[in-house]
Amino acid sequence: MTDNSLLAGPALRRLRKREGLTQAAMAASLGISPSYLNLIERNQRPLSARVLVQVIERFDFDPRSLREDEAIGGIDGLARRMSDPRFADLAIDREELQEFLATSPQAAAAFARLYDNAASTDPRGEDPVDLARQEVERWQNHFADCDAAAEQLSDRLRLSRGDIASALIDHLREQHRLSVRILPADVMPGLVHRLDLHARQLQLSEMLPGAARRFQIARQVGALEQREAIETLVAGARLSSPEAREKFREHVTDYIAAALLMPYGRFLRACEQTGYDLAVLQRRFAVSFDQLAQRLTTLQRVGERGLPFFSARFGRTGRMVRFTAGASGAVYPLTGARWPAWAPYAAFERRGTMLVQAVTFGEGEAAPRHWLTIARTVEFDGAACSARQAIVLGIEARFAGDMAEARGISLDPLDAVPLGVGCLRCGRPDCLNPAPARYARGE
Repeated sequence: MTDNSLLAGPALRRLRKREGLTQAAMAASLGISPSYLNLIERNQRPLSARVLVQVIERFDFDPRSLREDEAIGGIDGLARRMSDPRFADLAIDREELQEFLATSPQAAAAFARLYDNAASTDPRGEDPVDLARQEVERWQNHFADCDAAAEQLSDRLRLSRGDIASALIDHLREQHRLSVRILPADVMPGLVHRLDLHARQLQLSEMLPGAARRFQIARQVGALEQREAIETLVAGARLSSPEAREKFREHVTDYIAAALLMPYGRFLRACEQTGYDLAVLQRRFAVSFDQLAQRLTTLQRVGERGLPFFSARFGRTGRMVRFTAGASGAVYPLTGARWPAWAPYAAFERRGTMLVQAVTFGEGEAAPRHWLTIARTVEFDGAACSARQAIVLGIEARFAGDMAEARGISLDPLDAVPLGVGCLRCGRPDCLNPAPARYARGE
């Protein structure tokens, strides 16, 4: 999933004006014709590798500025902002947004900045969890430097061999003088983990199952090994409240833990070799379904991209408690959203069963997008009780053809279950009593 062409007209035009050159003068310096340069500046021709090298060498040009749209999340980040109900009557589709971003990237960035700043002062946007989620979406849930550092440490510790937990525990003891101790639940009321620096212990609740214990140990290793990188990301985040910054810090730390347990290169190869077979991946990397689902939303390494998944978690009442868009471009309303015909809701009645369902949704877009979604329940063992929640993975159907979970599934949009906007916004009486969801397969 790589870009075949690079349209960089606005960036090249700004560079030319900064240098005070005419098109003819700049074209002569680059060894191309003025008409060809004119086409490049108007985004009617891509910037070739040869011309890009000439631009870098002759004008001390930073090629990272060609990806300036990534600062606002690209076309998907712009689409998320435009899905605001205040713009619903404008019916702006993705094609218009793509043209806006390609021809006027700085104007698009200005709009995104104004929108984000307005959201940060809007009482409706002060939820720390939601603010942290927006920051994660700005990065498309891919933190390249942290991912690479975690992969290097995983290779150094040879976490692919033998008992992963033992290797991490040994590393904590040898490098950080910390031991790991499992304690009874009544000794750690309300907690699943605790770092006791006085006793030099990482203390874990006995209520945590194996995968959760390994994750917490990896999390502590990541927090210690990448403390500076984590704080750099938090300091650079556009978050005004300490609570939102702490939520973002927790997300990045969890991200590093997942990257340690599922190092990027090896994990992506396993995904491609198995057709993203979720059961096989879970066993191969000794992780929970929830940990696997979150990791699948992160596969955006340049030149080594995986499929663009989104992931969500639902409570038993049907309320969404987490949503990670990744690079999928999915937009889901977190307030008032109830889609009873969707698989995550039925998953609670079929405990531990994998439900695969094709659906269409896409609030704020000219036409709903077609998705393949996979849902199942998981048990979250905590200090006080066990809570059952539903995890859903989603991917656009056009990318899902070779997936193991898509075998035997109709990917014809006409067979998909249509999901509407959130009930508070929709008002359709039949939304509350939908026809039974159409499942292609339940495992």
